Amino acid sequence: MRTLLVLIGFAALVLVALLFFGIINIDQTRPGVVQAPAFKADVAKVRMGTEQKTVTVPTVDIDKPGNTAAAH
Repeated sequence: MRTLLVLIGFAALVLVALLFFGIINIDQTRPGVVQAPAFKADVAKVRMGTEQKTVTVPTVDIDKPGNTAAAH
């Protein structure tokens, strides 16, 4: 039961964040006097694609220390 409440709370926080950043915009299009109110939701459009790029990757060299005895 506690897990369900946490999930509902998390979903509510995500919805509030999406509304705050303007990703979701909900406008009431018909007043709710006698009929049920109507709403129109504009959501952000996401376009996905791929492109090929050449990326230079640095090389990493590891020098192991020699077997030298430390003088005390």
